[in-house]
Amino acid sequence: MVEEELQELIVKVRRRGCEWQTTEVKAAHRGCPERLYDTISAFSNQDDGGVILFGLDEQNQFEKVGVYDAQALQKKVMEYCEQMTPVVRPVFTVWDDEGKVFVSAEIPPLDIAERPCFRTAQGRLKGSYKRVGEADKPMTEYEVYSYEAFRKRYRDDIRPAKGVTQNMLNQDLLEIYQARMRSERPNLARVTEEQQYELNGVTQGGDITMAALLLFGLFPQAFYPRLYISATRIPGTEMGVVDLFGNRFTDSKRLEGTIPEMLQKALDFVLNNMHVATGIDALTGKRIDVLQYPMDAVREAVLNALIHRDYSIHTEAKPIQLNMYEDRLEIINPGGLYGRLTIDQLGHTQPDTRNPIIVTAMEILDETENRYSGIPTIRHAMAQRNLPEPVFVNTTSEFKVILYHSQRRPETITPIEKTPDSIHVTDEKQLLEFCRIPRTRAEIINYLNIGSGQYALRRYLDPLLKKGVICMTIPEKPRSHSQKYVTAQGI
Repeated sequence: MVEEELQELIVKVRRRGCEWQTTEVKAAHRGCPERLYDTISAFSNQDDGGVILFGLDEQNQFEKVGVYDAQALQKKVMEYCEQMTPVVRPVFTVWDDEGKVFVSAEIPPLDIAERPCFRTAQGRLKGSYKRVGEADKPMTEYEVYSYEAFRKRYRDDIRPAKGVTQNMLNQDLLEIYQARMRSERPNLARVTEEQQYELNGVTQGGDITMAALLLFGLFPQAFYPRLYISATRIPGTEMGVVDLFGNRFTDSKRLEGTIPEMLQKALDFVLNNMHVATGIDALTGKRIDVLQYPMDAVREAVLNALIHRDYSIHTEAKPIQLNMYEDRLEIINPGGLYGRLTIDQLGHTQPDTRNPIIVTAMEILDETENRYSGIPTIRHAMAQRNLPEPVFVNTTSEFKVILYHSQRRPETITPIEKTPDSIHVTDEKQLLEFCRIPRTRAEIINYLNIGSGQYALRRYLDPLLKKGVICMTIPEKPRSHSQKYVTAQGI
């Protein structure tokens, strides 16, 4: 900050008559304020840092009073900063205005890997602060933990699941996972089964992990009752509104099971509770159902909540919330964005991963692509339907996705431009005809023209494989990169 910027800041504070998120005002005309630790900590712990402005009296409409001694004040502020962990290095600016001296101390933001900044004498839990508007508030235990979890690379997805033993897992599903892992990573076939479990995140030090319980458990909620999805249909646009019969909820369910099971139950809940309009496809003239929300977007939002939520001991009592209001759908998961990722970067940069074992396992089990395509898929699916942009809200303790729907109920649906080889499949016969010639997974995904490729395969290809009407060309190697799919002879 140069002197001209300090002058402008003084004018801005006096004009506004208040402090704000990045600016704190202290009089300091009778000496250095005694309590600066809170503000130094709070500014260091936010991305924009902050400025402490000395020389205005907040108690008297921010009157210009100047500071008692600019040099002594800077030394005293430095002493405060050196009593912080990590040590803070402020940048000072001094300006003289008609015999009154004003000082600013710019507090730089700490890298997220070094947070939280705290007063050393008080310790990390009691000495860490955050900025809320113009106030400095003590961090909660969970907020402190969130920074430490990233800095120390805690792996809560592979922490021991207390009381869980091998016979409480679905052995068939576990073996499918292990076989696919061995197929993808041949080196695993050279070690013992126990070693494979350790390397794949099924066990940690011999104990069953949270990831294994959540992916393969016979009933995970027997051990962690709150790790479920709370799904609710609200009759208004705000919680607490009642319908004509006095009901606060028109539907409310507790969705339990493994992560894949909860995902499917959530999609079923949304389908059962959304409005469905009947329209006419302008190209074919056929009547079609127009869902209130694109299911690609809903699936990705729920999936992201399940695999990226915080599974630490601090949040194991908090379920994921799926709330359907009259005008929107909200999905809220415990734990904010992980690491350095910000809202602006969502879908545009490769994020840090909170639960790498769960993410990898869901990819191996064909539940997700693990290509960081979830957010782009949500945006694309909403844009295809000319619906409002999805809204993402992030705090330290939770992450929220909001999908708004259009109130319009069109009679005629204007289709997105399509080519003969790029259509939405509404009849399995179309896919059977397409696969008369052996097709790769990529070709089938492209043909189905659905934003989420994995969802498209699960929705259309997998049922036909189970029926035996579509076959693999290399059935002995289901995960082979050369695998193709062809319609069975005689179909």
